[in-house]
Amino acid sequence: MKLPVSTEWVLHCATTLAQLDPGAAASAAQLAQYYDLPAAYLTKQLKALVRAGLLAATTGPRGGFRLARSASEITLLQIVEAVDGTSSPYECREIRQQGRGALPPEECRRTCILAEKMAEAHEAWRGSLAGVTLADVLAALPPSAPSRTRLRLSGTG
Repeated sequence: MKLPVSTEWVLHCATTLAQLDPGAAASAAQLAQYYDLPAAYLTKQLKALVRAGLLAATTGPRGGFRLARSASEITLLQIVEAVDGTSSPYECREIRQQGRGALPPEECRRTCILAEKMAEAHEAWRGSLAGVTLADVLAALPPSAPSRTRLRLSGTG
């Protein structure tokens, strides 16, 4: 499975926002500069997280993006699905019923075994991501990471 590069962006940005002091926000420009990303496209991706209720956005000189709820209530799956959607990456087109090798209809009453296995793999992947919260990710970071992130994000570190 290959996800768009923007998936990595929003996962890192959400993790960065989770490292900020409670109530603090970071602008899309700050996050774009922090990761050397195109600000306009990053803003579009961050707005998808706002629509999903994962981030909150405020306007004005001290505006920006912040987590809409605690890091322990936001899973990696929610972030991924906010920007990439929920559909399975595999779509069986029933080619087993086409061409010279076409199986007779009576042998195709059951779901294709390959489609079944791909669906199982997708559900396992989703389950894995659903079981990891931003708080879990933060707990795995070095203890110095949040303060370093806050300093570098503000441009003073």
